[in-house]
Amino acid sequence: MSLLPFFTWCENSGLGSTIRSSPWMFPILEVVHLLALAVIGGAVLMINLRMFGLGLNRQPLREVAADTRPFLIGSLLMMIASGLLLFVSEAIKCYYHGAFWFKMAFLLLAIVFTFTVQRGVIARADSKNIGPMALKLVGLVSLILWTGVGVAGRWIGFS
Repeated sequence: MSLLPFFTWCENSGLGSTIRSSPWMFPILEVVHLLALAVIGGAVLMINLRMFGLGLNRQPLREVAADTRPFLIGSLLMMIASGLLLFVSEAIKCYYHGAFWFKMAFLLLAIVFTFTVQRGVIARADSKNIGPMALKLVGLVSLILWTGVGVAGRWIGFS
């Protein structure tokens, strides 16, 4: 089953046409999307650097995660909202662009990993039930996944 009819419908929708025909809507949405990416990148980096033992070592990992969670969730929601609007304005381009599919795969994996595996490891980390190598491995996987989202997103924009 091809998704092309759905992508065509998205691009030909009134919303897609409006964004495409406006000289300012796409650039503004892109800026919002990139700012949200920067914020989520900062939140992810803070948590993962703490997992590597490279900063904020006086704070329990659970506390660092709790402090960054509003930024992580808020920027993720902003990225998804702005990303959907960007998508409807050029859905057919996305359909044929390999980087779009890589980005969606990395995004899905990063979200699932962050809110399941990483969250579970963080919950047990301060009780010494998780060794330092396991923390570093989880941090590394998280960094790889979220970096993949960002790199694939830039690949869409610059190719």
